[in-house]
Formats: sequence, structure tokens, C-alpha cells
Amino acid sequence: MTRKPVLLAALLLALGQPAFALEPAGAQALRQVQQRWAEINYQAPEAQREAAFEQLAGEAQKAVAAEPGAAELHIWHGIVLSTWAGAKGGLGALGLVKQAKAEFEQAIELDPKALDGSAYTSLASLYYQVPGWPIGFGDDDKAETLFKQALALNPDGIDPNYFHGDFLLRQRRYGEARAALRKALAAPDRPGREVADAGRREEARARLAEVEEKLE
Repeated sequence: MTRKPVLLAALLLALGQPAFALEPAGAQALRQVQQRWAEINYQAPEAQREAAFEQLAGEAQKAVAAEPGAAELHIWHGIVLSTWAGAKGGLGALGLVKQAKAEFEQAIELDPKALDGSAYTSLASLYYQVPGWPIGFGDDDKAETLFKQALALNPDGIDPNYFHGDFLLRQRRYGEARAALRKALAAPDRPGREVADAGRREEARARLAEVEEKLE
């Protein structure tokens, strides 16, 4: 897998209004997983991330087991698994990515609008970053379809616009990529997501610089 730090980094989306409210314990577990994820992904030394994500994946899995009907918890278990895969790297990470894919698909079945449709963004990111057949299940056409669904639900969100911009950059659709990344940078702040927002904006600025270089 390429672009290890980017692989499924994160997919952090502000809490939307799910069809069914999380139980208090589940909501607290969700906040803790989100906060810890941001700390690991953006502040921890790279050498420590794989082990830290592995531990966090166990905590996220326990939260899902306690409230299996909560799409939000499935989404975040998938996010942790996918970023753990990114930290792990190599073909050995494909098993984790497949588990993450199953979690996002389960979340969509439970509540496609959960977390402003973040399961669609997460799944789209898998499809464009994972290798295609015969190694993996990557599929750019599926990724594009999923991004359309994600952006229909959260058109101004930082994460769907950032990942869509990165996808478009890889597709060499530079003008579209620039528009998406600029929109990501203009996205509103998310209360309680300061670390995640700062990290995502730094990534968006880096991708935008790549785009501007291509357009010169």
C-alpha cells in the first residue's frame, strides 16, 4: 500500500443525528475513541502508532459489542481498523482493511445517515486506496459513486471534501481536486474536534500544494 500516513487517515466526521440515539455509555465510548484516534494519528510518533491503533481497535470493538445496533460505533471501529492498517502497511494490512470494509457496510445497513453519512466517505476511501484485483478489492468507479452519496449527505464537510480531493488528485483531475480541497479547508470547525480538524487541514493544504504544482 502506498501513502502510508494517508491510508484511511481518519475519516473524522462530526456527530450527526442518527436514526436512533446512542445510549449514554455508547456516546461516551464514541467520544473517547474519536479523541484517542486524533491523538494517535496526529500527535503520536509514527513508530508508536501501529501498537496504539491496535489497542484502540480493541476498545472500539468492545463498544460495538456492547451496542451492536449503533451505526456510529461500527463506523469508528472501521476507521480505527483502517488507520491501523495504514500504520501497519504492506499486504499484511489487507485483512484489517477487509474488516473495516465490513464495518462500514454494516453501518450503512443500520443507518446510512449516521455521522452525516461518514460510512460512505470511509468506504469510498477504502475503494480508492486499497489495491485492486487480484490483490485487493480496490475500485475507483465504486469510490466515485460512494463519494457522491457522501457529499449528498454532507456537502460542506471537511472529510468528504478532503478525501474526494485526494481521490481526484490521484485521478489527475486537478481542477476538480483543487475545488474539493479548497472546500475542505473552508469547512466549519467541529466542536470538540480541534486536534482532528487541525490535522486534516494540514493534510488538505499539502494536497492542495501538490495540485497547484500540477496546474502550473
